[in-house]
Amino acid sequence: MPDNKQNYSADQIQVLEGLDPVRKRPGMYIGTTDVRGLHHLIWEVVDNSIDEAMLGVCDRILVVVNEDGSVTVADNGRGIPVDKHKATGLSALETVLTTLHAGGKFGGEDSGYKVSGGLHGVGVSVVNALSAKLLAEVRRDGKVYRQEYKLGVAQSDIQEAGETKSTGTSITFWPNPKVFETIEFDTETILTRLRQQAYLTKGVTISFEDKRTDRFEGQLPKGHTFKYRFYFEGGVRSYVDHLNYNKEPIIKTIYMEKEVPEALIEIALQYTQTYQENVITFANNIHTLEGGMHLTGFRSALTRSVNAYARSKGFLKEKDVNMTNEDVREGLTAVISVKLPEPQFEGQTKSKLGNPEVRTAVETVFNEKFSEYLEENPNEAKSIIAKCMLAARARLASRAARDTVLRKGALEGATLPGKLADCSSRNPSESELYIVEGDSAGGSAKQGRDRYFQAILPLRGKILNVEQARLDKMLNNNEIKSLIIALGTGIGETFEIEKARYHRIVIMTDADVDGAHIRTLLLTLFYRYFKPLIEAGYIYIAQPPLYKVSKGKEAHYAYTDDDKVSILSKLGVKDVEETPEEEEAEEGAEETAQAKAKQARVSIQRYKGLGEMNPEQLWETTMDPNKRTMLKVTVEDAEKADSIFDTLMGSEVLPRRKFIQTHAKQVKNLDI
Repeated sequence: MPDNKQNYSADQIQVLEGLDPVRKRPGMYIGTTDVRGLHHLIWEVVDNSIDEAMLGVCDRILVVVNEDGSVTVADNGRGIPVDKHKATGLSALETVLTTLHAGGKFGGEDSGYKVSGGLHGVGVSVVNALSAKLLAEVRRDGKVYRQEYKLGVAQSDIQEAGETKSTGTSITFWPNPKVFETIEFDTETILTRLRQQAYLTKGVTISFEDKRTDRFEGQLPKGHTFKYRFYFEGGVRSYVDHLNYNKEPIIKTIYMEKEVPEALIEIALQYTQTYQENVITFANNIHTLEGGMHLTGFRSALTRSVNAYARSKGFLKEKDVNMTNEDVREGLTAVISVKLPEPQFEGQTKSKLGNPEVRTAVETVFNEKFSEYLEENPNEAKSIIAKCMLAARARLASRAARDTVLRKGALEGATLPGKLADCSSRNPSESELYIVEGDSAGGSAKQGRDRYFQAILPLRGKILNVEQARLDKMLNNNEIKSLIIALGTGIGETFEIEKARYHRIVIMTDADVDGAHIRTLLLTLFYRYFKPLIEAGYIYIAQPPLYKVSKGKEAHYAYTDDDKVSILSKLGVKDVEETPEEEEAEEGAEETAQAKAKQARVSIQRYKGLGEMNPEQLWETTMDPNKRTMLKVTVEDAEKADSIFDTLMGSEVLPRRKFIQTHAKQVKNLDI
């Protein structure tokens, strides 16, 4: 074997030219090559059009998913220049499409872009690099220009393709299937992002078309294309109204806008009767998922303003302590949008804003505007202060309850809570906690598990719906208390993910309505109070089988109805799934299946609950790491998740009824 330490020389240094670095390490440029990375290609192209809109030279953007799976993004901006670039000797269009860090956004105001989102200059060139094919069309100077690329390489010089009176750019790209895990675009994901951009760029029309007819069979008349259009004159104010659509507001949405030397600052906020905070931040229209300096400045000014007003009007007496950040943010929905010339993002995916001057700017502007609002609207101010002071009292009560829970956990020591059967391993990375519905299933799980790394916590009945309860009430629920102690992370302001006792927390409930309800209640609890566990990938949903299909000594487990049909087919039972046309005849179809199976000496056992399985079956089908199937719980879109939990688990009945009526026909084999 050669000694690499001794042979290290200039010959071993690789130089990746052009777009090769992107193809070599795509994750460095788009974060990931899964479905999120795929959609990131669209965002990069759309961001360029949004930059034109922010400059005021574009008011229409069109995004089309074509029938062949390609995507077209077109705008009526100025059009990418096509004249020759001095430094590269290529046209400006080809330079932008084939050179990293090339674009019109590096020269400050001289470049024509006062603010922009695509500041790294890698956007459209990365899309080109990761596409099997890309077609660019530019309309400017009275002419239409076209150029085609394959695997990032221009196939010819720019071609003139006619005359036009319009201006703009159109990019069509075909994602490279060798790069991405999937090349199937999701309509809902695209719509959510485009809606967001339309709220942030008021006065701009963003249209969407999905020409994949196979996706909308039965939903649209034959020959019709799925179309959607967004236009919001109200900007971020409209965005907050949208986020709070299903919530009971305490005040009308407050909107403020001010341009200062550091940035243009837009903030909209509203308090509702809910207990959760929902603050979404943007910098140059880029969603800063991890917040940053603009969020820090907002929170600091909010707490200071509320406390100052409460003291000046006598709501807080001299002996009273100030309300905390947590108190003034309960039930708050806010959208913060800043637009600045030189944003400093942390990370290639731009998820956190790092400009320190923006913190001061947002803090100053919000403190000034919000203080004015409170003084000028005494009734609304009184409602806000009452909400915050109630939250403060609840916080003190929940702290006492939480301390009791944690003290109880400490006193119980090794025995831990309730009926928890802990594992012997103390290494969280290999330990699993199964949250099981009922004592019967809990007994089977305890006997069937691998005691070294699998712990079992049976729940008695349904836990509290935390969407409609504050932390203090929540902590009086015995099942929730047991779960908190078992997890070891603490809760609320004492939460520490590093103290998690298990890195796989598995929800294992029956495959019926009650099981689904318990699973939803647990997911609501985890999303609202243990969200970092979801983000870390620690929460899973077990997938127990629906059927056991046996023939002689041969046994197979079916996890879906399709699995059952496939297994029966292999065992020689044909045409079992001949479903009668009438929906109410399903029961008869099941009897027919059973009769045909009997004729073939095959037995089908339908598992209504986990308790029907003996310990060996439960291990073999649901708990054995070598055979089991589990779903990892993720939150791809926090805004959408927040809305769904609020609709399904919140106090408002009408939105829930509407949701059920809308989606009822999509539910198959409902077990009532």
